[in-house]
Amino acid sequence: MHYVTDLSKYQTENRTAVTLGKFDGLHRGHQELISRIQRFADQEKAESVVFAFDMGKEALMTGEEKKAYLEGCVDTLIICPFTEAIREMEAEEFIEKILIEQLHAAYIAVGTDFHFGHQKRGDICMLKQYAKRYGYELEIVEKAVYRKREISSTYIREALKAGNVELAEKLLGYRYRTEGVVEHGQKLGRTLGFPTLNVAWKPEKAAPRFGVYACRVKMDGTWYCGIGNLGIKPTVTDAKRILTEVYVFDYKGDAYGKYVEIEFCAFERPESRFASLEELKTQVDRDILFGMEYFRAQQ
Repeated sequence: MHYVTDLSKYQTENRTAVTLGKFDGLHRGHQELISRIQRFADQEKAESVVFAFDMGKEALMTGEEKKAYLEGCVDTLIICPFTEAIREMEAEEFIEKILIEQLHAAYIAVGTDFHFGHQKRGDICMLKQYAKRYGYELEIVEKAVYRKREISSTYIREALKAGNVELAEKLLGYRYRTEGVVEHGQKLGRTLGFPTLNVAWKPEKAAPRFGVYACRVKMDGTWYCGIGNLGIKPTVTDAKRILTEVYVFDYKGDAYGKYVEIEFCAFERPESRFASLEELKTQVDRDILFGMEYFRAQQ
């Protein structure tokens, strides 16, 4: 898969099937759009292209995570920063210069609320208007719905802010996750009898509600179950750096420096400040029991 972060350096001579949007989280609605361009590309021997506008805010999925998720699914992923040049570009120019001259779009799939161009003047009506002139096929895809509400990044963020990662999973089509390299911590967990994997939270990624979650951890190609805390560790530090700390069940190895993926499966309780380390240890014992019972029930 081609991964493009500088649009000026990308050019294809192939006919393309393109879907455009923010693609924040690559949720179930986005997945339907992607399936449409895959189908056209397969049938017409075209190149499948996901064109994602990067708004530069706390995202449900980073560019690198999008790349990993879409690897093997589409031919090209374009991450287009929402620069002043893109923001000020007239919608007609975007169609002509980017979709036609640069991407050679033969098929375009977008959602019903898609807007583009200066002051969002471009919309599905404009895309329909220019379809005959430029010879591309246009497909407008209705929003995916869950519990009578359209699936959107806003809906997902609300679920995450409430700690409802199980609802977020229903909307995304996969468990909300983070990834990173295990770093050295204060080793307090090891002292208390439950060593943890410490992974810094990426500032560009939207964080769920701070608290304790049943988690799954992928390390060295193997999935493990565990219990994790996402937050700032108020009992033992005054720092505001966000960390994910996971006690992994049935793992005894040295994980420092390893790349891991962490999935948030179920929320147990909000992050709390405890009066003593003994009180903290007592609560963590309860947390571990919650995690074990959760995964036992999933079997």
